[in-house]
Amino acid sequence: MPVTVLLVDDEQLVRAGLRAILEDQPDIKVVGEAADGASVVPLVRQLRPDVVAMDVRMPLIDGIEATRAVLRSVPQPPKILVVTTFENDSYVYEALRAGAAGFLLKRARPAEIVHAVRLVAEGESLLFPAAVRSLAAAHGNARARAVLERAALTGREAEVLRLMARGLSNAEIAEHLVVGTETVKSHVSAVLAKLGARDRTQAVIAAYESGFVSPR
Repeated sequence: MPVTVLLVDDEQLVRAGLRAILEDQPDIKVVGEAADGASVVPLVRQLRPDVVAMDVRMPLIDGIEATRAVLRSVPQPPKILVVTTFENDSYVYEALRAGAAGFLLKRARPAEIVHAVRLVAEGESLLFPAAVRSLAAAHGNARARAVLERAALTGREAEVLRLMARGLSNAEIAEHLVVGTETVKSHVSAVLAKLGARDRTQAVIAAYESGFVSPR
């Protein structure tokens, strides 16, 4: 089955470019488009995409609010990939905190766009560069620190979280630790459960906000 994608951007030229790039792949299918965040929830309910490529800045309802609305009101929601112009935009960080699984720069090369959609669809890896890690660290707070303390991660779980924060996939973590991929998946699931995190992105944000991991 192909990965299905909903494109959300107020610029028609951007949507057309993304559609052309993604539909050139045999395993990806664009199932719909929207020009504003207000249309996202109804379209997600109707089309059931695997991934929503969401512009973060739109005139009526922006990508942050649209992300929150999808995750709040749609059962088994799709993965949300924020599409933005600037990687250090605070809007990007807020979208990640709201529940987006990662983000993609509009100037990315076609191969990077395709790779990002596949990764987010699989829930395998984060798109979390240094600029966003620094934003997360700058938003450090006592609540995040308390969550990490209460989680009482084992030594191996803590190591897995640090590797997740570096953006490593399950396969890459397995190679680094010299263990099986299924073992890594079990550790990742345990980390998410203990942190009360929806996904890897939420866990990594907690790691940086708490100071558990340094952006450097």
